[in-house]
Amino acid sequence: MQRISILALAFLAVSISSINADDGWTRFRGKDGTGVAADNDGLPLMWSTTENVGWVADVHGWGWSCPIVWKDRVFVTTVVSEEENLRPSKGLYLGQGVREPEKGIHHWMVHCFDLKTGAEIWKHEAHTGPPKVPRHPKSTYAAETPATDGERLYVLFGDVGLYCYDLEGKPLWSRPIEPKKTFQDYGAAASPVVHDGQVIVVYDNLEASWIASFDVETGDERWRKPRDETHSWATPLVWENEVRSELVVPGKKRNRGYSLDGELLWEFDGRMSSLVIPSPFVAHGLCYIASGYIGDRHRPTFAIRPGATGNIAPDGEFADSEHIAWYQAQASSYNPTQIVYGDYLYTLYDRGFLTCHDAKTGEEVYSKRRFEPRGSFTASPWAYHGHLFFLSEDGLTYVVKAGPEFEIVGTSDLGELCLSTPSIAGNRLLIRTASAVYCLTDGAQLPGEVAQRRRRRLPLPTSGQPAVKETPMPQRWQSNPEPR
Repeated sequence: MQRISILALAFLAVSISSINADDGWTRFRGKDGTGVAADNDGLPLMWSTTENVGWVADVHGWGWSCPIVWKDRVFVTTVVSEEENLRPSKGLYLGQGVREPEKGIHHWMVHCFDLKTGAEIWKHEAHTGPPKVPRHPKSTYAAETPATDGERLYVLFGDVGLYCYDLEGKPLWSRPIEPKKTFQDYGAAASPVVHDGQVIVVYDNLEASWIASFDVETGDERWRKPRDETHSWATPLVWENEVRSELVVPGKKRNRGYSLDGELLWEFDGRMSSLVIPSPFVAHGLCYIASGYIGDRHRPTFAIRPGATGNIAPDGEFADSEHIAWYQAQASSYNPTQIVYGDYLYTLYDRGFLTCHDAKTGEEVYSKRRFEPRGSFTASPWAYHGHLFFLSEDGLTYVVKAGPEFEIVGTSDLGELCLSTPSIAGNRLLIRTASAVYCLTDGAQLPGEVAQRRRRRLPLPTSGQPAVKETPMPQRWQSNPEPR
């Protein structure tokens, strides 16, 4: 493997706020899973490949896991192949995945960067060998976002294993995961969550689906429950509500709530869409569950009240359930998770539309509004300073003013494939592209010679979708267009 270079750059004329534990972005979409960050001074509304850029850290290989942050450290995963393979590409895929595992020896890598400078602190190779299962054409073998409790780092490579490190990079324990055949050979994608001394992992597949808990100190399995699910990739949620703490896990057949001991608390058939991808989250005391496969008519969003037991919609009449606050039959996206900011629920659709509903009642505030120029979307939105941010697969972020009117106030372009959901810590926004992690903060400036050097290493896009060899810096490309 070639050495991974880092563009570690000092901030110019910018005051850097101190970093504390509250600034940690400890799991997919932040410590509470909402994607909403504190309004810290210095968080940028606009940026480019040079403006408001503090540093850029090159990350070789492929991975759509999101960066996570604890204090002054950024953790990210990737998988590097030694041989030529088909690159992940953008667009909608309504059919099968890549039917064969990728060729050659792969290296499943964990990296730790300094949040202030981008310098690499440590890296570790968690696993080496050929892949045993295929993957989705858009995905990678590093799709799952790590999690941390501030003492240890928990890294899940869903078809390979669960790995635990101390924050200095020392391996503490690991647990192999037996790979299973997944629907259409799409592979695994649900990220782990950590709570109260246990790491929770969900692995829905076509052979033997399960949810399990592992002890954070030893890796010993605390409990494991089978799941009658095959078509879901959502990251579970620990919902600490006024009644109890519970695990919320969507599914095509049943949406379920489990106790922290793995016992089933409640469930219901939501007639979810064919593929369940958006992850549950909580706002206004309600838990939002959704799925929106683009080929289905029923693409529901549910707002669930706490305290449910048993089957909460036994007759399929959602409006009659005391624990379903509201329900919309066609108000979910396919890949991105929704976001509640203030009193509004915003839904980002893969094909470049946005809708807004009242988060407490489900009433429509505005119907589909188109992002222009057009783009496709996989990353989930985020919010701060009264604005929402929507990152397209082309690396173009649309900045929308929060509220009952649809208003795009600007765009920011990184000019590179982006499918990973960004992360926020203090006054820094972290965006992962196909080749790097950008650290963005107001007033920072990437030196021109560094930006030019990066551009020289990123050749102009080419048409088509060739199978190309891994290079030290992944090239930019234009995938075969999908209908929009």
